[in-house]
Amino acid sequence: MNEKDYWKEKIGSALGVEAEEVVVEIPPDAAMGDLGFPMFSFAKKFKKAPAAIAQNVVEILSLSELSAAGPYVNVKFNRAKTAEKVLNSVLSNKDEFFYPKTLAGQRIMIEFSSPNTNKPLHLGHLRNDALGESVSRILSAAGAQVYKVCIINDRGIHICKSMLAYIEHGAGETPESSGLKSDRFVGDFYVKFAKMSKTDSEAEERARELLRKWEAGDEKTVALWKKMNRWTVDGMKQTYTRTGISFDRYYFESETYLRGKSEVLAGLERGLWTRNADGSVQADLSGEGLDKKVLLRKDGTSLYITQDFGTAILRHADWPFDRLVYVVGSEQQYHFKVLFILLKKMGFKWAENLYHLSYGMVNLPEGKMKSREGTVVDADDIIDELHNMAFTEIKNKEREEAVGNPEDAAEKIALGALHYFLLQVSPERDMLFNPKESLSFNGNTGPDLQYMGARISSILRREEAQALQNGEFDASLLVTDEEWELIKTISRYDEVVSLAARDYDPSQICGWLYELSKGFSRFYHENSVLNAGNPALCRARLALCRATLAVLRGAFELVCIPFLDTM
Repeated sequence: MNEKDYWKEKIGSALGVEAEEVVVEIPPDAAMGDLGFPMFSFAKKFKKAPAAIAQNVVEILSLSELSAAGPYVNVKFNRAKTAEKVLNSVLSNKDEFFYPKTLAGQRIMIEFSSPNTNKPLHLGHLRNDALGESVSRILSAAGAQVYKVCIINDRGIHICKSMLAYIEHGAGETPESSGLKSDRFVGDFYVKFAKMSKTDSEAEERARELLRKWEAGDEKTVALWKKMNRWTVDGMKQTYTRTGISFDRYYFESETYLRGKSEVLAGLERGLWTRNADGSVQADLSGEGLDKKVLLRKDGTSLYITQDFGTAILRHADWPFDRLVYVVGSEQQYHFKVLFILLKKMGFKWAENLYHLSYGMVNLPEGKMKSREGTVVDADDIIDELHNMAFTEIKNKEREEAVGNPEDAAEKIALGALHYFLLQVSPERDMLFNPKESLSFNGNTGPDLQYMGARISSILRREEAQALQNGEFDASLLVTDEEWELIKTISRYDEVVSLAARDYDPSQICGWLYELSKGFSRFYHENSVLNAGNPALCRARLALCRATLAVLRGAFELVCIPFLDTM
């Protein structure tokens, strides 16, 4: 149990209330204490002034760590005991410190990425992928059993548009013959279709005819569809591997949409929806304050909502979950509201536990990106740009020999810059991705955090440090304010993981990492580690360095930042 929870229980017990009712704050001035508990919310319950309630709590508990300051109960930790407890917990690698059990026993499925097979992954996917992968790791750290899934949108009119452009303009070319990465190759034909349709008024109808032929099982159409989808999926999987993204299972819409259609027709028979005069099927959600929603087109073809029915139903059958989290952009909020309502109408009880993790748009300073106009920046291009910038920085600082493998180091720095930049903002916020800003080695950036890890590693590698790290250390020697603030930040690691898991929000981990970085910099600037004056103090400060490095590496893993021990 962390210090906050311990004191919430203590004060709750003194008040005769549940610990959850006790509010905790960090005092604005450290001299006031390490934690503050306002008593305002209990004034009505006890018919007393908050200051009187605070005084009563202090008298009841009669502990030296407690004091009353007006309406607040303030707690001052015993620094020596707390330092010993925190450092021993970290350095003994206790699971309960690094892996809080707040979600133990829960089975959580999380869907993210959701690419289309008509184009490569782009900047928007990078935010989605980082968010989905990071949340998955955070949920696992909080004790949940996590199952990561990816739905690949491999059917529909948008796929047929790329296919039509290839049929009419591809001339039998392949990714190999063109020298292009296979997903980029297919994406170029999607852009080509958009250009075709501006001057060819019948192009859209030819694409729709191709979709009808595909749904009818036309052999030639299906063969081309399989080939082009394979090109795209193979290319996307290379990008996933490069960025450290993985899935437990891939689902394909082409395998789930028929189940969705059958569920719609079954619902029609049960009177859940109606068939219109033109043959389309729709659900009336006016009773829920929403619009009417078409579930099948008049020609019998399915829509996104149709295939989402089938996908969700098959997933629960494959891996019965307690919760299913969809990581999808905020522009789809209405879609998921409708989807969840309709699944409940169908009678699926597990539909009560569906959650849309909505995230904001991400764009470049140049403006909004559009796939069909070819203004989308491919994920690979962004990572390549960051890689090249990092490699140039390594060369300019003449660090090639020091880092060992400059190309590998540049790749890790690029991914650290990318993922930290994308995750440091709370998911619901829109953001601009600035490659140059993300790669800065100063400030609140991934590379700056990676450099801190490398700097601590360098301290611990030194010969004198190696000689002093063996044996016991006396945490009570860590008495300076900088040491104490760093210890308190480290002590919050398990709490931050639990909160980030509760809120599906990796930015809380990123914020804590920045706080840790600033705290270590202040400590290291003001307190000599290897020249502390006596071996006992050196050992204690080295233990603090090792603990900082341990939680740093743990948090890096949760927010998809590669660790480097040399930079």
